[in-house]
Amino acid sequence: MKLATLKNGFRDGRLVIVSRDLARAVDAAPVAATMQAAIENWSTVEPALRARYDALNAGALADAFDFDPARAAPPFPRAYQFIDASAFLNHGDIMERAYNLTVKKTPGVPILIQRQGDDFRGPCDDYAFPSEDDNGDFEGEFAVVLDDVRMGVGAREALDHVRLITIFNDVSMRAHLFRELSMGFGFIQAKPAAAFAPVAVTPDELGDAWRDGRVHLDMHVARNGDWFGHPNGGEMDFGFGELIRHLAYNRNLGAGTIVGSGTVSNKNYREVGSACLAERRAIETIDHGEPRTAFLRYGDRLRFDVTGSDGQSVFGAIEHRFVAPREGADA
Repeated sequence: MKLATLKNGFRDGRLVIVSRDLARAVDAAPVAATMQAAIENWSTVEPALRARYDALNAGALADAFDFDPARAAPPFPRAYQFIDASAFLNHGDIMERAYNLTVKKTPGVPILIQRQGDDFRGPCDDYAFPSEDDNGDFEGEFAVVLDDVRMGVGAREALDHVRLITIFNDVSMRAHLFRELSMGFGFIQAKPAAAFAPVAVTPDELGDAWRDGRVHLDMHVARNGDWFGHPNGGEMDFGFGELIRHLAYNRNLGAGTIVGSGTVSNKNYREVGSACLAERRAIETIDHGEPRTAFLRYGDRLRFDVTGSDGQSVFGAIEHRFVAPREGADA
C-alpha cells in the first residue's frame, strides 16, 4: 500500500491513498484523516485502507484523481520523534581516512542521534538556506515509520513494528558540523530540516527487496541533471531491526517515530558513486589531496529516486531546488 499527504493549509495535511504506479490517488478521509491518525490506529484502519488501495489499483473508485507530487507535503509533515542513524559504516570510514579522524566506536553499538521532527519539507518544495558559506550538502537516506514499540523489544520483533518505508534528503550544513561535533552534544545548525519523498509504502510493496531490515534497492541521486550515484541500501551494517532494538533498550517508542538509515554508502563507491557531497569530497581528498566538487549553490537542483524491479519509482522522487532566502524574510 502507498500513502501520501497532500497540502491543505493545515499542519498535518490530508491523507490520501496512492496507486501502485503513483498515477492516481483517492482520499483516505473515510478511514483516517491524517497520516498520524492512521499510524496511531494502524491495526484498526489498515484493512480498510488496503481495501481502498486495491480498489484504486483496479480502477474501481469514481472519486479517484490524478496524483501530483508537487501538491504533496512530506508523508508526515511533522513527527513526535525523528531519529537518524549512521548505519552505513563505509561512509564514516571514508571520512576518517580523508581527514585523519579518530572516531570512538563501540563494536556492535549503532550511531544514532535525536533530530528535529517539527518541520519537514515536501518533495518538490524549494529549499532556502541562509548562505552559501554554510556549505550546504545533501544525504540520500532510507527511513522507516513505526507504530507503538515497547521498551526492550528484540531486533526481529522490532521489524514487525515497521509500518511504512520512505526516502529523504538529510540536508546538512557542513560549515557548522565539526564545530558542533567538537562541543560533544548534538547537531543544531549543521542539520536543518530534512526533505521527504511524496509517498511512504508498506514493506510488502518492496517484495524481496525488503529483507533483514534493509532496503535492497539503489538510491539514484542526481545534481543538476547529472548522475551523482546509485548506492544500494542493502549494505547497512546495522539493519533497522538492530537500530530499533537499540533505541528501545530503555524507552517506549511512540507511533509515528521516524528512524533514518544514515547516508547510503557502498564499499564499491568508485563504481556506484555516492549519495552525499561530503563523501565525494572525501574521496577526492584521498585521491587528489583536495576536494574538487563544490558544496551546494543557490539554484542547484537535486533528485533522489528509488526504482523497483519493475523499473517504476517506489516512493516517487524528491526533486527540489536550493534557493536564497527571500529578501527581508527571516533566514
